[in-house]
Amino acid sequence: MILNIIYWATQRKWLLISLFLATVLYLLPTPQGLTAAGYHTIIIVLSTILLIIFEPIPLPAVAMLILVFQVLFGIATPNQVASSFMSDAVFFIMGSLMLAVAIVSQDLDTRLALGIINITGHKTWRIIAGFVAVCALLSSFIGEHTVTAMMMPVGLTLVRHTSRDPKKVAGLTSLILFSIAYGSAMGSIGTPSGGGRNVIMIGYLSQFGMGNLTYLDWMKYAYPILLIEIPLAIMILWWTFRPEKMILDSAVRKLKVQVARSGQITGSQITAMGVFVLVFLGWVFLSPKIGLGIVALMGVVLYLAMGLVEWQDLNRNTNWGVIMLFGSAISIGIQMKDTGAALWVANNVIEGLQVITSNVDFSRSFVSIFLTAGLTNILSNAATVAVLGPIVLNMGGNAVMVALSTALASAFAYLTVVASPTCMIIHSSGLVKPSDYLRAGWKMTVMSITVLLLFIHLFWPLMG
Repeated sequence: MILNIIYWATQRKWLLISLFLATVLYLLPTPQGLTAAGYHTIIIVLSTILLIIFEPIPLPAVAMLILVFQVLFGIATPNQVASSFMSDAVFFIMGSLMLAVAIVSQDLDTRLALGIINITGHKTWRIIAGFVAVCALLSSFIGEHTVTAMMMPVGLTLVRHTSRDPKKVAGLTSLILFSIAYGSAMGSIGTPSGGGRNVIMIGYLSQFGMGNLTYLDWMKYAYPILLIEIPLAIMILWWTFRPEKMILDSAVRKLKVQVARSGQITGSQITAMGVFVLVFLGWVFLSPKIGLGIVALMGVVLYLAMGLVEWQDLNRNTNWGVIMLFGSAISIGIQMKDTGAALWVANNVIEGLQVITSNVDFSRSFVSIFLTAGLTNILSNAATVAVLGPIVLNMGGNAVMVALSTALASAFAYLTVVASPTCMIIHSSGLVKPSDYLRAGWKMTVMSITVLLLFIHLFWPLMG
């Protein structure tokens, strides 16, 4: 019995450390200038960060703890917590995940790969360019993890058609997998539907009364950045991972045979693509009035009503834990704002950075871009935005521009395996090494930050 307890404590040591830290901080006096509720909110955030980094318990359990602690620490009533948990942003995330399941269920991935190759031809560099560009464009609308999950089997099919042992073509394997992962991660900045943290930041702007960003407004500012990053990323990946074969003739022929065996494109597949086009148009034209989430749910209802996906598939393949984590992150972010904790932290950050410089614009850029880009490689990008969002929005300046720069910087998750879902998905193949992320990731990070800073200071002011 004692051995079992010791073993459990060893496996859950970071849970115990987190709870111990929360207890000790709770018993300490409230810092000057901060309300008790605000102090307790910061305690929850610090404990949550530890649990997310070391993951001693599943992340959905962390999400539940965030909600439970808000009530136990006297920050909000149960009904207030429930109200802050469920919002249009959560509807959007839930609907987007379900839409992704419906799209994947139609087996459109291999046809998409063949479509890419029909455009790019058989040369390796052109196929890589096609993967980066298509993954980036797709992930800007249906989410990075979905696109990576769809495209990785396609990329591996090309690798295996090239060599029975992928390790004999390690350069080509890494090049294809990272073109999928990094292309998808980059593309997530393009539109609000590219990633949950985009919607979290839009929600903060609206809920805090600091401004509004429509779907088209976001695209106006972010999509030019994405279009410039795509060719730069292609060059970085090509220089980092040199492929063993410059032409993939045999692999392409085998892929064409595989697609040919599956027959002609079906009416259901065409209808599925048509429904998604309608959803996209709804996001563009209807979301300012009825919300992004309601449009996404309308799309899910259409897929179900037309028999394009079964509820059992949605129920089985939708990641409900992700939905809970997003909702909890939004909930604690709202408390950071409402209790004054975000303003207190923002003021202290500015005062601390005055040791380096008195330029408030520099301090704001440092937190919204460099600190966000750093944290997003440790925490999830959504958790990073949920924590930093209320803080940067209380640092002054143009709230919409600060919100955009923070959300976009959270996509620069290239350096570690746990940095983003895209990185974790390709790592699950067992064909890339953790050191590979650093080899390419630091170049991608420098490039992305440079492009973002250029747009913030040179182009965004001209766009009005």
